[in-house]
Amino acid sequence: MSFVEILLIAIALSMDAFAVSVCKGLSVPKLLPRHALTVGLYFGGFQALMPLIGYLLGHSFESAIASIDHWIAFALLALIGGNMVREALGDDDEEKTDASFGFKTMLLLSVATSIDALAVGVSFAFLGVNIIAAIATIGTTTFILSIVGIKVGNVFGAKYKDKAELVGGIILILMGLKILLEHLGVISF
Repeated sequence: MSFVEILLIAIALSMDAFAVSVCKGLSVPKLLPRHALTVGLYFGGFQALMPLIGYLLGHSFESAIASIDHWIAFALLALIGGNMVREALGDDDEEKTDASFGFKTMLLLSVATSIDALAVGVSFAFLGVNIIAAIATIGTTTFILSIVGIKVGNVFGAKYKDKAELVGGIILILMGLKILLEHLGVISF
């Protein structure tokens, strides 16, 4: 998997964290640098940690399911991407703005926004991805986009949250489809 592909996956995975960061930005009347740093470190850190955990889990089962690994990678990425698209197109605006940047709040938000990255980490194990480069790219990308998100939320409101999730979901679906088509020999890059 090329750096550009990993970067696209990193951007797609960070869209949930970006959306929540926008909401966090809405919740604070005066955005301080510590707010942005807190959000970036929590979300970026968990987005890096979860693929590593998924990779280690996937590696332990790799030999048992090597013949269908491309289908698993496709299914996981398509399901995650499809769910992001569904959430982006849905009418459900139940996300609340919470001004808390405390440990418990940030831990729960970080885990919730990085569950998808766990499944992607499993896919990485089947694809033989350089996990160090992947988690560094995912963590850094999420860190940066979370900081951008909190600033966007504080300045512009929730206008772009759904668009970001929609783009992220489409990217994951397309990456999963590319992996499947390459393995089946339909396309080659």
